[in-house]
Amino acid sequence: MLGTLLDLQVDRIAHGGVAVARHDGRVVFVADAIPGERVRARVTDASKDRFWRADTVEVLDASPDRREHVWAEASVDRDPAERAGGAEFGHIRIERQRALKGEVLADALARMGGVELAPEVQAVADALAPGVDASNGTGWRTRVRLHVDEAGRIGPYAARSRRVVPVASLPLAAPELAALAPLDGRLPDVGAIDLVLPSAGEPQLVTVDRSAIAEPRSERRGQRGRRGARRPEPQHDTTVVEELVAGRRFRVDRSGFWQVHRGAAATLHDAVQRAIDAERFDPRAANLDLYGGVGLLAAAVGDRFGPTTRITTVESEPRATVHAGENLAEWVGAQAVTSRVDRYLGELAATAGATERTALAGGTVVLDPPRAGAGRDVVDRLAALGPAQIVYVACDPVALARDIALFRGHGYEPEQIEAFDLFPNTHHLEAVARLAR
Repeated sequence: MLGTLLDLQVDRIAHGGVAVARHDGRVVFVADAIPGERVRARVTDASKDRFWRADTVEVLDASPDRREHVWAEASVDRDPAERAGGAEFGHIRIERQRALKGEVLADALARMGGVELAPEVQAVADALAPGVDASNGTGWRTRVRLHVDEAGRIGPYAARSRRVVPVASLPLAAPELAALAPLDGRLPDVGAIDLVLPSAGEPQLVTVDRSAIAEPRSERRGQRGRRGARRPEPQHDTTVVEELVAGRRFRVDRSGFWQVHRGAAATLHDAVQRAIDAERFDPRAANLDLYGGVGLLAAAVGDRFGPTTRITTVESEPRATVHAGENLAEWVGAQAVTSRVDRYLGELAATAGATERTALAGGTVVLDPPRAGAGRDVVDRLAALGPAQIVYVACDPVALARDIALFRGHGYEPEQIEAFDLFPNTHHLEAVARLAR
């Protein structure tokens, strides 16, 4: 069946940015389609009995929400193997994009979280994202990685592939970065190019050696030399840049984690402040910021409740913890700890005395886990400490819903959820939820 052309009626959108259709009773996940359309698609994966995967090659009956793709190199007019990845919703009118993301979030919350909530996915406020074309969802990326193949060609990966596709434009990138990108060049001795636009600095182009590029986790897992030696860790760029959020400067490594949308950090700063229930907040309690990075969200808490607020930010990446300590230096009650979150919570549970347990039970916890979510171990350990409220920042709706189900098992219910379109023209979104007993 591989390579077979199917005429499909598209029913709905699925998590991951692909649409859902059926053929002879079998589910087909089809890329580059919109619910309500009839498309012709080529089967790309028929290895599973329950479902196939396919790419749209022709639109037979277009949705009124279909538009010319914002990235010509990702258009359905191109052969699927030549379509640039990273803008899988670029063919959809921006308002419908947000509605589809909201449907995915509501579906995940209902099916996996057991809660009937349907947050509206909000656009980033224009005031927080100068220079972004909000109507098209372009010009927002302040971090872009371009890959370099063995022949030295520069470009993004093709959709759902690790093959470099040369392109002539980067419409999602901030204009300053798009102008800097050497898209027509050749760099055979380089592994990748990083384009970085700090809000308190000039645009930068950084070449990355092939040896410094991390392999995908699936390829890294279990790979050792014959004598059991681990492969060398990728080199880390320790150049420091500064980011401005709500009038504050944050130091962060140029290659370290920072929100990529021009207005994302400010949006989440404000959303976390709104999410905290002031009546439940005790500035003297043992408040926590888990997966805290360089301290952005801990600073949001301190900005709202004052410089004497007690808060500990926990992050496993040592360089980020160093910067968090610098960025939170004015808060006398703030500290930054380098640790895995599950390990830190386990040690708290094992060593906290009665006084500390009381302080933890009265505390507010902000957690911003990676895309996979916090998971059972972290949720169980956190719930056992019994904080007064939990503010959960999520970049994946399914992981959020799964963790909400786990928290609900401990008596924590979601009281409010805000959702934000921090990744226009992609299927990704960000959500901020408050849970309490």
